[in-house]
Amino acid sequence: MYTKIWTKKSMKTYSDKTTQLKKALADADAVVIGAGAGLSTSAGFVYTGERFSRYFSDFEENYGFRDMYSGGFYPYDTLEEYWAFWSRYIWINRYAPAPAPKPVYDELLALVKEKDYFVLTTNVDHQFQKAGFDKHRLFYTQGDYGLFQCNEPCCQETHDNEEIVRKMVVAQGYVIASDGTLTLPEGVTPQMTVPTELVPHCPHCGKPMTMNLRCDDTFVEDEGWHRAAERYSEFLRRHRNLKTLFLDLGTGMNTPAIVKFPFWRMTNEWQNATYACVNLGEAYAPREIEAKSICINADIGSVLN
Repeated sequence: MYTKIWTKKSMKTYSDKTTQLKKALADADAVVIGAGAGLSTSAGFVYTGERFSRYFSDFEENYGFRDMYSGGFYPYDTLEEYWAFWSRYIWINRYAPAPAPKPVYDELLALVKEKDYFVLTTNVDHQFQKAGFDKHRLFYTQGDYGLFQCNEPCCQETHDNEEIVRKMVVAQGYVIASDGTLTLPEGVTPQMTVPTELVPHCPHCGKPMTMNLRCDDTFVEDEGWHRAAERYSEFLRRHRNLKTLFLDLGTGMNTPAIVKFPFWRMTNEWQNATYACVNLGEAYAPREIEAKSICINADIGSVLN
């Protein structure tokens, strides 16, 4: 399909490339944003280091893992432990405000809000809607931290989880401020379990609930997922012959078949398409679309700003 030789390092300066991207955005009739983990990382949503220790130092001490991602896969002995970890994880990454004054999503919206745009994202942290993006122009392909589903699953339904997750973190000793910030009062040692009555179960079959995150073939694609998929397909159909900018922000090679590979293919096939990739350490494109590509190896927030 494509050569395994990426575009050579461009002789253009950072300033040249950002100017080129700015012009491509201004000239575009439509913008298709493909967003991956690198975008939220640029906005401050890191799953390691100080942010991990602030909320999970007790889990690190007891179980030995050193990042939130590993903690999500740990084989806890009880559901009460499992949901103690996951409720903190969900709250700080889905409901709490951005962890640092880095309005990356707000800046992105300011750049595209007057454009005909659509967002395809593998992120599950809901940051696009929190920043004010039109929810009818969003397709979250991999799920949402804010949704539960049956672990089986016995049905193709999802369930909002904010109320129950709030109760779980409060039961562990945390306090939730009016803006959603999660804090632990001085002198309080957090519980590492939640009360049994807060463990969520499917309202239909009674089996335990789990996160609506695509990990395997049990992932639930509910009615909202399918409506969003159809809106995205229709957007592409309507703009195939127009000047379209495929803006790849922070996607890598974990799930390239969702954003990166389709963006490359459409840029190659669509006469008036441009591909732009902004990603620190992973900004590249195949030789076949080199003349139609803008690759910026830099922090996304810095480029948008």
